[in-house]
Amino acid sequence: MTIAGIGAVTGYGWGRESLWEGLLSGKPAARLYPGYGPNRDRQGWVARVPDGGDPDLGPSRFGRAVQEAAREAVADARARGWRPGRTVGLVHAIVLGDVYQWRDFYVVDGGRRRNRDYLRLLPSTPNSVLMQEFGFHGPAMNVTAACSSSNVALITAKMWLDSGFADDVVVVATDLSATPDMVEPFVAVGAAVNDVEPLQACRPFQEGSRGFGFGEASVGFVVSREVERPYAAVLGGAMSNDAYHVLSVDPSHEQIFDCVRRALDNAGVRPEQVDYFNTHGSGTKQCDDAETALLEKLFDQRPWVTALKPLAGHCQAASAGVEVAAAAIGYERGVVAASPIVAAAHPRLLDGPQPMNGAITLKTALGMGGNNSALLLGPVD
Repeated sequence: MTIAGIGAVTGYGWGRESLWEGLLSGKPAARLYPGYGPNRDRQGWVARVPDGGDPDLGPSRFGRAVQEAAREAVADARARGWRPGRTVGLVHAIVLGDVYQWRDFYVVDGGRRRNRDYLRLLPSTPNSVLMQEFGFHGPAMNVTAACSSSNVALITAKMWLDSGFADDVVVVATDLSATPDMVEPFVAVGAAVNDVEPLQACRPFQEGSRGFGFGEASVGFVVSREVERPYAAVLGGAMSNDAYHVLSVDPSHEQIFDCVRRALDNAGVRPEQVDYFNTHGSGTKQCDDAETALLEKLFDQRPWVTALKPLAGHCQAASAGVEVAAAAIGYERGVVAASPIVAAAHPRLLDGPQPMNGAITLKTALGMGGNNSALLLGPVD
């Protein structure tokens, strides 16, 4: 399976070039917004998607972001020689859906809206609107596996292609949920930070990391076996669950290790062939511990390490989508996107963008509820 087209709406703006240029700048996408803190009385650093997109798509930034990410990915794929097969499916990775509109439905509108406006809230509606616009008639569904959702969506799409269930798949991963009411519980449990600039707080594999800053994004992919100029190949992947805790990572890391081993087997890749480790990299201690152990015990400290959440923010369901998009674009442009190092760091952590000198990338995503996933990417032969 190859990545034939990419679209992106992120805290850096609308379009994949905005994402790419933002990552290469080394400057975080987060800005200060009012209404955060326990009493909702101070500003907080979050990488929200700015207003934009096609106004004819309606008032919802979520709905516009989904559609625009998909539009850009489809147009990109067509420009690269992709022609839709008979059965084009859709997998949409989400967790909470249209948080801002649901908040307004209850808080502003008192739970009352016209039927047409209410239907826009339902998680099936963006999928239906997307399929209608392009005239695609394959299977269409949402998947959710917390912060692992983007990887899971891509793995699901690959299973569809491998089984002949679909000829091509549009994969979209969307999360616009950085409202104060969503951010503050994560701050309270010690996972998220919004009281200082991102590079002061989110430092995966570096000293002084306090956790992650929130981000928002919608990222679209067209995946196919038939395209003239693909970005990269999706070689294989795997998913697992810790069955340990609703929030914490199993400290044995047993299921994370097993997930990565199975992903390598599925992709036909040996550990020593992995050149880059595109980590979940949330900046929390438990995630750093898990991925540091993985790097040491399974890969003998060999791959170079990247972590992009200090720049793009932790975009929850869409986080791995942002990071896979960056890796795929990097294959075409010969650059590995990476955050700047700002403190004492792991010796294999890349310091800012670097020339791509390797081939195989491992992309991990570790979600709440014990949701583990791993994806292997590589150049197209």
